[in-house]
Amino acid sequence: MPRIPIIGLEVHVELKTNTKMFCNCQNDSSEKHPNVNVCPVCMGHPGTLPYANKEAIKSVLKAGASLGSSIPMLSKFDRKNYFYPDLPKGYQISQYDMPLCVGGSLEVDGVAVAITRVHLEEDTGKLIHPEGADYSLVDYNRAGVPLMELVTEPDIASAKQARKFCEELQLLLRYLGISEANMEKGEMRCEANVSVTSEDGEWGTKVEVKNLNSFKSVEDAINYEIKRQTEVLNGGGTISQETRGWDEGKKHTFSQRSKEQAFDYRYFPEPDLLPLDFRDKKFIDVEEIKNNLPELPQQKRARFAHEFGLPAQDIEVLVFDRDLADYFEDTVSELIEWADELGEKIDDAETKKLVKLAANYLLSDFSGILKEKLLPIKETLITPENFAELVCLVYENKVSSRAAKDILREMFKKGEDPSHILERMGVAQVSDAGEIEVWAKEVIDANEKAAADFKGGNDKTLQFLVGQLMAKSKGKAHPKLAAEVFRKLLR
Repeated sequence: MPRIPIIGLEVHVELKTNTKMFCNCQNDSSEKHPNVNVCPVCMGHPGTLPYANKEAIKSVLKAGASLGSSIPMLSKFDRKNYFYPDLPKGYQISQYDMPLCVGGSLEVDGVAVAITRVHLEEDTGKLIHPEGADYSLVDYNRAGVPLMELVTEPDIASAKQARKFCEELQLLLRYLGISEANMEKGEMRCEANVSVTSEDGEWGTKVEVKNLNSFKSVEDAINYEIKRQTEVLNGGGTISQETRGWDEGKKHTFSQRSKEQAFDYRYFPEPDLLPLDFRDKKFIDVEEIKNNLPELPQQKRARFAHEFGLPAQDIEVLVFDRDLADYFEDTVSELIEWADELGEKIDDAETKKLVKLAANYLLSDFSGILKEKLLPIKETLITPENFAELVCLVYENKVSSRAAKDILREMFKKGEDPSHILERMGVAQVSDAGEIEVWAKEVIDANEKAAADFKGGNDKTLQFLVGQLMAKSKGKAHPKLAAEVFRKLLR
């Protein structure tokens, strides 16, 4: 029988708090100067005492609540003992047997990946290896930064699914506002536990692949490790339980050390920190956190599909960028208000067409200009009200799609009202059949062969004739009405 991959993930996320986990040093992942955000507490000097960051604890509880985790009323911190140059204390304050959150799941493409636990610890420093040097440098700015660790069950069946899990988790964390989780900045790091089944279907030996710092690395490293383990087993070899690194340049994993067990770390309760008791609502009210979660990505997807009838691809683009989704919803509110004012003239089906038109312009022309100008949508001068007005002008055939693109570019300059720009540019669309007929007759006289071909049944020439009319009218003629006029004149 074929060998089946068995994959679990451990994801570490730096939380977006003002200060570090157990001291008042600044938590700033963008700091370029080494060893400036440090103090005796996070450097582990003798006689110093840690104190827990309440906002970091709340952030992890938010994450757990959004994942459907159970939140025990009692939790505690533990010492995880091991020596490493980037660990200034010689131990790490983490959580072992009483984590903040237990269980839960995250849905990925309709499949629920079970969560084992979500706990809180402090980050390590950062090792820097100068090229060609026989030494390493240590930057302790990151040491002590609050770090959330999420551990999944081995429910993941492919490298692609693992990548999508990480992408969905990053989106969730951003919606919660607890981390930007930028992998390129080290704010989110992933470790994969990979094994493949034996020929009789038994689970194989687990190998951990450490410090994967991009979604692509997650997928590539897991795919490589599945292939490596399969080849070793098929060749009669055995898999060692070990920790392996990922070489991004050479695209392969490499052995680092034998895999540690929990007892190797000599966990014991952190003596300098009191246990966390959530029965005391004055400390942290868990129910309040649960009741005040924002709308999450999965909920927003379902609502956009139900309320607006948008295709899944459009919904995915909108949901991926929360600011873009908010702008879209503000625009839709304006459009619905406009539709309500028309009363019986526009029904629900037409309102959905209007909303779809807004989504089309927002995701194509509008987003294209934002990308071109490297402009976040929060900084655009175009209000949702004015953007909605432009969409209505297109819907009512007062401007052509070509003219709408030009008006939108003008709106980006000063945030001007589209009606004012329309009046200034003189690009109002002509929807008068009589005026269009005059242009159509001139086009027919100038293109007798194309007109004759259309009369003879060649429908493709109609597009050519309409194009000639649009050029003659300088883009002002309503193209659909122009096509109807040609049909009337030639048939």
